[in-house]
Parts: sequence; structure tokens; C-alpha cells
Amino acid sequence: MKALKEFIIQFVGLKIGKHHFEYKVEQTFFEHFEYEDFNDVNINVDLELEKKATLLELHFKISGWVNVNCDLTNEPYNQTIDNEFDLVVNFGDEYNDEHIDILIVPHGTYEISIQQYIYELIILAVPIKRIHPGVEDGTLDSEILEKLEELSPRLKENKDKEEDIDPRWNTLKKLLTDK
Repeated sequence: MKALKEFIIQFVGLKIGKHHFEYKVEQTFFEHFEYEDFNDVNINVDLELEKKATLLELHFKISGWVNVNCDLTNEPYNQTIDNEFDLVVNFGDEYNDEHIDILIVPHGTYEISIQQYIYELIILAVPIKRIHPGVEDGTLDSEILEKLEELSPRLKENKDKEEDIDPRWNTLKKLLTDK
């Protein structure tokens, strides 16, 4: 996958110390990854890069919303998301990204692509079960919710249950209570 230019940080020319980067992530970012679960996206990414003599420390912080469809009603809504992630970039003999929060790049590397980390950070911030806030508080009027309520099984009242029970079971129940 081709890297997006705005998400490549050339750290070789940066001074030792903290550097701040801001990114705005929109729907086109996810089209690049061919991810189609979001209807719309508005996310701000704050990245603090601390360059040290032998390594880089990156602190990602995302906030914003993604427009997704509710799992129950299929109604679109804005799901707010907030997430943070710390990444340490170290230098070694060869590229190694086996660890979650440690990236080892070869000596002589002068830039790093952060697009995959931003992508995963956003995807993991969205809840697995997406429920419209109107469903939870009862304010959403939807044909699907009305149909679900209509088709849901009803519990019979206790009177109906007692009439449906075979009288032989009542006799057996007396054996449990008679001691």
C-alpha cells in the first residue's frame, strides 16, 4: 500500500526535543485503506514526537466522531471517539514491528510513516456493538424498532401459565412441599 505523503514524518532534520504535529482525518483517508464501514469521518490527531539521541517517542491522541450505522436500526449516527497510544521507535539492524508499542527501524532511516498507526487507533476506538443513542434513551422513532417490538415474544401472565400446566405436575409438586 502506498504511503500518504502527509503522514510521513522526516525526523532526521528535527532537533532533539519535543515536536508537535496535527492531522485532520476525513473519509478519504479510509478510502485509501478500502475501509467502508464509516459513512463520514471527522477526527483530529495530535501527535507529540520527542526526539532523543538514540530513539523517538511518539504519543498519539485522537478525538472526534465517525458516522456509522446502528446495529439494531441501521440508522446513521455520529459515534464520538477518543483514544491514545504511545509508540517507541528504536534503531536496529533490521525492520521489526512484532511488538505492539515498539518499532525497530534500520540504522540510516530518515523518515517514518504513521498512517497505519492512526488507522488502527481509530478503528479500535469504535465500539464493537454500535447502538444509536436514541435507542438507549428511547427517543428514536424508527419503523425497525416498532417491528422488533411487535415481533418480540411476549411473556404470558402467571394465570395463563397455571392453566396450561398439566394437573399431574401439581401433584408431583406437592411431594416436594409435603415433608
